[in-house]
Amino acid sequence: MADTNGAGMLKGVLLIFAIVTLVYGLGYLLIPGAFVSLSGSQPIDNGWIRWSGGTLLGLAIGAILVWKNPRGQAPFVTAVTWGTFLTGLGLLYTWLIGETPAETWYIAVPTVISLGLAVLLQLSRQKAKELLKVG
Repeated sequence: MADTNGAGMLKGVLLIFAIVTLVYGLGYLLIPGAFVSLSGSQPIDNGWIRWSGGTLLGLAIGAILVWKNPRGQAPFVTAVTWGTFLTGLGLLYTWLIGETPAETWYIAVPTVISLGLAVLLQLSRQKAKELLKVG
């Protein structure tokens, strides 16, 4: 059966978003020091980044809930689309100006993932706009 309302693509992209945010969320919440150490950066107070883990986990849970039933969920999908796009732009800026002492791969990977997810979310949002429409 053809995916005429765009639900298949949207659900696939939301699942990818949920997995990415779960991985980063769990890492930043539970083992932030290990994440920073992995980057090659100087150690920082874990409390400065631990809060972002909780926020990311909340977004992952939201994505899973929307994945289950995307009807009328345009505001959530729009918010995570903008969130991933702005995250990608911030990371790209940091990478291009050499603002971080972290290993290049550690900034390049989430930059590409964030910008790629933003594009996929936007495409799936457009394809499923009737399904996502509120009301």
